[in-house]
Amino acid sequence: MNPGLKQLQPYPFERLNQLLEGIDVPNPISLTIGEPQHNPPGKVLDALKNNLHLIAKYPATKGSDELRNTIANWINHRYALHNLPVDPASQVLPVTGTREALFSAIQALLPTEGTLACPNPFYQIYEGAAILAGGSLTLINCTENNRYQVGIDQLTDALCDSIDILLICTPNNPTGQCLNVEQLERIIQLAHRHDFIVISDECYSELYPATGKAPAGLLQASAAINNINHARCLVFNSLSKRSNLPGLRSGFVAGDPSLIAPYLKYRTYHGCAMPMHHQQASIIAWQDEETPARNRAAYDDKYEAVLDILNRVTTASRPDASFYLWLKVSGCDQEFAKTLYSHTGVKVLPGTFLARDTDEGNPGYGYVRIALVDTIERCVQAASKIADFMRGQSND
Repeated sequence: MNPGLKQLQPYPFERLNQLLEGIDVPNPISLTIGEPQHNPPGKVLDALKNNLHLIAKYPATKGSDELRNTIANWINHRYALHNLPVDPASQVLPVTGTREALFSAIQALLPTEGTLACPNPFYQIYEGAAILAGGSLTLINCTENNRYQVGIDQLTDALCDSIDILLICTPNNPTGQCLNVEQLERIIQLAHRHDFIVISDECYSELYPATGKAPAGLLQASAAINNINHARCLVFNSLSKRSNLPGLRSGFVAGDPSLIAPYLKYRTYHGCAMPMHHQQASIIAWQDEETPARNRAAYDDKYEAVLDILNRVTTASRPDASFYLWLKVSGCDQEFAKTLYSHTGVKVLPGTFLARDTDEGNPGYGYVRIALVDTIERCVQAASKIADFMRGQSND
């Protein structure tokens, strides 16, 4: 048995279930899981149905030429990669969702006993992948002092010399904050100087304010500094958030062909090729910009309504992107979540479940993650209950 299995911690939602066990409330509202509840695009569902006959064929691990071309076109247009466009044949690989791909890429690319550095708090897949690959994890605390993102000043020479992969998440889960082009350029330069790979998890990249500027991406920064072949850079993105298609399990990895090639070889053994009818549906989804635009407008409305309510009792602000609120609460976040649920039926995720203890403390302590994925009516109802609860806390 892989000894790393004993080191894996329970998933955050399992821990939340344990925390709330035995509490029975009527009509609960869950704001915990980042699962989009907006309607998926009808034309994507039609493409699935119209191509069901392809289920009789084995799909290629590399995906179809048409899908890779479509993804490459989306990347090159979205990030204006005019001088260094990604090549669909060698720099793009369809994957069955970024969760699977992030996990398997670390298995393939992290050396035995190597070190992965990532933000803290973080998406727990990063940790599990490093452990099961036989490696170790270096945590970079994301706090109010660095805008809840990896700070360039935290990437010291000593840290950079000690790692094999730096995994960044921009927009960040759970904080929603982004790295800008200049920060991403600096990270790439550090990767070349200190010989490590940069993996950028960008699956929330299209959930930004409708009138705002789209978040920068790693390949955008790579092109800006003329990083030939996007060396040392890999970007992961998916249709789950932008297109309301979490169940399609469809995303991509793009970047350095010298990393894509061995990862593709790994995947041919891994047995994770995307079904062909999913590929056809994905082609339609990557060509669709109407659904992401509607999503941005819908999340704008939710943020405006929810923040108007919460800011009557606390100070909360919208992050750069995503559909999360990283809400600062009074005292222990786990106790807050438990008491909030028992009093109001609103379920939120404690920040300490998304982070790990360090010498500087646990950066998730005193925060809860709120996912604004339900209808605006339910989000407003939940926000009112949270505000009333916090008002009662301050009066005690």
